[in-house]
Amino acid sequence: MPTYPDTRLLIDGHWTDAADGARDDVVNPATGAVIGTVAHAGPQDFDRAVAAAERGFAVWSATSAFERSAILRRAASLLRERMDEIAPVLTLEQGKPLSESRAEIGVCADVTDWAAEEGRRIYGRTVPSRAPGIIQTVIKSPVGPVAGFAPWNFPMSQVARKMAAALGTGCSIIIKAPEDTPASPALLMQAFLDAGVPAGVLGLLYGNPAEISERLIPDPAIRKITFTGSTAVGKHLAALAGRHMKRATMELGGHAPVIVTANADLDAAIELSATAKFRNAGQVCISPTRFLIERPVYDRFLEGFVAKARAVRVGDGLAADTTMGPLANERRVPAIEALLADATTKGARIETGGERLGNAGNFFAPTVVTGVTPDMTIMNEEPFGPVALLSPFSHFDDAIAEANRLPYGLAAYGFTQSASEAAQMRDRVRSGMLTINHLGLGLPEIPFGGIGDSGYGSEGGIEALEAYLETRLVTHRAY
Repeated sequence: MPTYPDTRLLIDGHWTDAADGARDDVVNPATGAVIGTVAHAGPQDFDRAVAAAERGFAVWSATSAFERSAILRRAASLLRERMDEIAPVLTLEQGKPLSESRAEIGVCADVTDWAAEEGRRIYGRTVPSRAPGIIQTVIKSPVGPVAGFAPWNFPMSQVARKMAAALGTGCSIIIKAPEDTPASPALLMQAFLDAGVPAGVLGLLYGNPAEISERLIPDPAIRKITFTGSTAVGKHLAALAGRHMKRATMELGGHAPVIVTANADLDAAIELSATAKFRNAGQVCISPTRFLIERPVYDRFLEGFVAKARAVRVGDGLAADTTMGPLANERRVPAIEALLADATTKGARIETGGERLGNAGNFFAPTVVTGVTPDMTIMNEEPFGPVALLSPFSHFDDAIAEANRLPYGLAAYGFTQSASEAAQMRDRVRSGMLTINHLGLGLPEIPFGGIGDSGYGSEGGIEALEAYLETRLVTHRAY
């Protein structure tokens, strides 16, 4: 069993306990056992973190883009070197299989490399003037200290997306990381410190989410908010940011539709859909959830998908043969059970799974549900677990209508070999991200974000860096 470290706060370049000494327990979701503790920040810690971020911003924003890029590249290299050391810690506290933990650390390194290179290419421009002797210059400047709020389902990569974009543009950032999974974000930040990020540029807090957000967001020193989490909390934080004229990036909940037409490559659709659905036990904001299958191939898809679900090897993420670990939090088990109970009461059928596994840990069986209807809660609220909802459709327009029925618009999936149907999905499905015939979401160089109740802004591509920059105009008469 790998050693699990107790976690402290990062303030002004130093790892420190909370001012009042408060700590919370950390639980292994595979066993239910307490494996360590994490410092619980209070008001004094919030104030110290903000003051340090202000000082850090003054230093980092004055550091050349070339030097910032070099430091970030070193951090990415250190993450790759330390992958085998960090991955077991991530698995212990979050539950995902070791292979997925390694992949998440790889994403952190790739995102950091991308931001390092794009940060060297933050260009302003000169705009031709209408009169002689006038020089009009557009300048891109870092917005200032940032407050970032990250979730527990990807406790490293969601932090890395925020950190890398902030640091690549010259901002400092305070991360409120998840108390359920605290050690892996701390190990992530340690790599950046070891790479040469100056004191104060990075801050790491744990504690009561409401207390931290209510303190950081209104603070005049904080100039941008970035949040990944539920739509309900995101709307609250966005409103708070708006009251204080703070720009915000919101990556919120989803309920991703999957459209599979009769002429799709069915084997590929089943394989890719099952892979995406059961990754991280379905605890993924872009996890495919509402499967809309054209009637001529519905039975074949159902049979193949159920077989894939039953073949998933559920177990402790540290075990070599595990392909799906436990749910990260004990509270997710009764939440999913309640959704399934509501659905079956209203006529849904559980084809496989639908139950907790074992007496220890938060294991839940990969689940496939049929006979679902729009009045069921699970068809309207994100299950955030290993649950797939399958429905047949007869007309393509009906599939589009169901895909667009909810106010969410984060991710969507399509499988078809018809160019016309693919074009219609592209033009008619309302989603911030759509991938057709492959799994193509989440790469550092492409946008990652939603529309509607799934939020606004992006944490990928050049758009991610733009969110941390202010545009200023300087116009002057030269002669």
